Amino acid sequence: MGFAGSESMKITARALLVTLLLAGTSAFVSGCQSDKDIDITKLGVDLDPPEQLYNQGLANIKAGNMGEAGKKFDAITRQEPFSDWGRKALVMSTFVKYRTANYDDAVTTGNTYMKQYPRSDDAAYVQYLIGASYAKQIVSVTQDQRASQQTIEAMQKVVDNYPKSEYVDDAQTKIRFAKDQLAGKEMQIGRYYLERKDYLAAISRFRVVVENYPTTNQIEEALARLVEAYYAMGIVEEAQTAAAVLGHNYPDSQWYADSFKLLKSGGVEPRENGGSWIARAGKKLVLGSS
Repeated sequence: MGFAGSESMKITARALLVTLLLAGTSAFVSGCQSDKDIDITKLGVDLDPPEQLYNQGLANIKAGNMGEAGKKFDAITRQEPFSDWGRKALVMSTFVKYRTANYDDAVTTGNTYMKQYPRSDDAAYVQYLIGASYAKQIVSVTQDQRASQQTIEAMQKVVDNYPKSEYVDDAQTKIRFAKDQLAGKEMQIGRYYLERKDYLAAISRFRVVVENYPTTNQIEEALARLVEAYYAMGIVEEAQTAAAVLGHNYPDSQWYADSFKLLKSGGVEPRENGGSWIARAGKKLVLGSS
């Protein structure tokens, strides 16, 4: 089966990419499996014309032979790295590396594309693939969260630079998840210090969550832990302010109920001090900003 004409080929390739990536399907395994182009001839592959290599690569993707497809596209980038075929092959190579879980290679290839073609029609897609590759490497909050920060930075470029692209919604979803991971890491460390009564170190971690990640689902506990830490240090006014901000935004939260009970045990109640950093940070919760 063939792919005649560069324009029809372009439409076919882009439709294939969007369907495979966003729909998460492994479809297209069809009669192409019997296509003679699918079995790559390793010897002399770089001698084939780029159009032929490209079409063979698409056929391999449709058949689910991602590794073979990658060899076709990489051959094009070696043969004609700065041609239009080379540009198209970089897109497909990034996609193949992502789908075969070679995430570092996908990022490298994607960044090469973005440096050369930041305003092309496929730039939003490639930038999204870079972010998605980082997102796939996010690990438990008990481990290093470098990939979470990289996901945020890469996906924010999708949102900022390509706001009308079809990838924005999922980019924002991945940004929220990555921020929650970063907040979760801060909470883990903060709880560690709190258990050891190193209150200043604990407060510094909880403060990061409240100031930098106010829309994550870690925020209620962070405010409650600030109540606990400040109260243990005898800084009652700050503890009251943290409890007041928590109660104002999450009145039905169990974290607020526990904080209220703690303060009442000492004869005080939640009360906001407008000059506190906690009160200023609390305004972000009201405004819903991040």
